Amino acid sequence: MRRDVEVLAGQIGERNYRFPRKLAAAADYVEARLAASGLPTRRLEYRYDGMTFCNLEAVLPGQSRPDEIVIIGAHYDTALGTPGANDNASGVATVLAIANATVARGSVPARTMRFLAFTNEERPYFWGAGMGSLVYARACRARGEKVVAMLAPETMGYYTTAPHSQRYPWPFHWFYPSVGNFLGFIGMLSAARLVRRCLSFFRAHATLPCEGAALPAFVPRIVASDHSSFWRCGYPAVMITDTAEFRYPYYHHPEDTPDKLAYAPFVSAVLGLANVAWRLAGGQT
Repeated sequence: MRRDVEVLAGQIGERNYRFPRKLAAAADYVEARLAASGLPTRRLEYRYDGMTFCNLEAVLPGQSRPDEIVIIGAHYDTALGTPGANDNASGVATVLAIANATVARGSVPARTMRFLAFTNEERPYFWGAGMGSLVYARACRARGEKVVAMLAPETMGYYTTAPHSQRYPWPFHWFYPSVGNFLGFIGMLSAARLVRRCLSFFRAHATLPCEGAALPAFVPRIVASDHSSFWRCGYPAVMITDTAEFRYPYYHHPEDTPDKLAYAPFVSAVLGLANVAWRLAGGQT
């Protein structure tokens, strides 16, 4: 995971529409890493605003309910002016790690699992027709696919035990911890059941604390990741996060570099999330 973060945010660096060669280099790297897991992998290209962009997809077909789909997907592009170690090389590293851990189990879950790396989550594409996850989610809906859960790892890598290190939009500081040493599972109200299941599966095996909430879409930052694209298309979706700017001092900052991440708790978070994805897919414990 550290290597993936260092390649994306260290060697490649800022990767977005202003640096199309770096965005392409990131896509090539992620595609190769997904293919190395042994899963069938493909590049899904689309045209927008006179440019060609691509999402990357690897698939593990389900055994008994292959038409039911669990998606784990994170964006590989960065905000302008940042190398994007935590936002969102950490999310991409999470997807890659879960894909490899899933294959390493040596068995097949009931449901199909798809591992995605999306482009163009950041502005100016966020919430617009050129957003990679929205392109993908709309294609799923157009095909009538049954996506039963979508998990979006977003800024996964920063944890601290410093007092008062965790902030929230008002009034949630009254209900949640003031120390930023937990993983968050966040969804819109329609994803309340999925949030509860994620928390239950995570707590059953993970050593890292976790918190969760299903909230109205107007709450600040509640829709601020690729899960919002699937929600807009009527699918249950959850953002998994270290809470980004509510904890991480270098969010959307030039110093969002690989050395800022806390890799030991990051690994604990990903191991727990791998179990969540496996259980959602109907995999046997």
